[in-house]
Amino acid sequence: MARMTRKSVPSYVAIYMHSLYNGGVERVMFNLIQGFLDRGIKVDLVLDFLFYSPFEALLPVGTRLVRLEVTSTAQRLPKFAAYLRKNKPDAVLSATHFANEIACVAKLITGSKARLVLSEHTNLSADIGDSAGKVRPRILALTTRWVYPLADGIVAVSDGVAEDMCRVSGLARSKVTTIYNPIDFRSLSAMATEPLDVPWFATGEPPVILAIGRLELQKNFPNLLRAFALVKQQKPARLIILGEGSDRERLTGLIAEMGLESDVSLPGFVGNPAAYMAHSAVFAMSSAWEGMPVALIEALALGIPVVSTDCPSGPSEVLDRGKYGDLVPMDDSPALAAGILKVLAGERKVVDPEWLARFDASTIADQYLQLMLG
Repeated sequence: MARMTRKSVPSYVAIYMHSLYNGGVERVMFNLIQGFLDRGIKVDLVLDFLFYSPFEALLPVGTRLVRLEVTSTAQRLPKFAAYLRKNKPDAVLSATHFANEIACVAKLITGSKARLVLSEHTNLSADIGDSAGKVRPRILALTTRWVYPLADGIVAVSDGVAEDMCRVSGLARSKVTTIYNPIDFRSLSAMATEPLDVPWFATGEPPVILAIGRLELQKNFPNLLRAFALVKQQKPARLIILGEGSDRERLTGLIAEMGLESDVSLPGFVGNPAAYMAHSAVFAMSSAWEGMPVALIEALALGIPVVSTDCPSGPSEVLDRGKYGDLVPMDDSPALAAGILKVLAGERKVVDPEWLARFDASTIADQYLQLMLG
């Protein structure tokens, strides 16, 4: 795709999200925001509310942060509608399911002329617990089918996410565009070279297995801990899990129960995970579901061997069905351990630079802007 010219882009874009937390969606949005700013586009990041988030400090310079100060779920729609009436952006990009629904209805009731593009970042059926016996999945499937068509464009971050969303909701696949998550390779490479004062990475220390993600059910870190315990039985190694979340206490207890306190570290959120990647022997992902995992792409880009569960959706697409990294069954600790041990024994898969080019942030920013233009 040819690079878009200054005259062919919207001049004012609003990015709408519920909040900032410590996940991959924020990093995706920040990479897109930077791409929009680089093209001379005015950008608002509109949040329902903002509790403390380390991501606030990483917001691209030049972005206007708009806090709607929502104090209850019922306020989300009227407050975002009021924002649209007052500010009149040329285009709106919303991220994650409930923000997408709010944005659609707000556009309808305000009569906003803004082009609205929705982005779905996770496997919907896994996220909502797709089951005919549950009320919530059926409601969400119906609201997706009824509300999403109000938008001018619908983006899924992987083909797997797109196909699952259409299966769950009944949307036509032709209505959904797959756009992969953007990676700023130049910035990533620079961050990977920044100094890192972590004793575990010192010369002569055991190899470090790295994982990144919110400490939540989705990431299934207990599976990784069980796999790591099996690795430890055959080879000295250490495990670092970057991220924060509600599962910290449970994971800490499991680490103690397994006697791994001296070999597993949970540092929490770090501003520069690339520096950790650059010093790690293997990147491991144990998720039960995904969308298009940013950290997995970044590890590939930095030349770090990867082992991932073959979960819905994203890892298989990132790794070209296992060509560029080992894919193992979900919740299978022995298989995950075996994949990690293969890497630690020296088995590596070389990634084709042309394959990585599909995740280039500049190209992907243009793809989003094309949808915003119509």
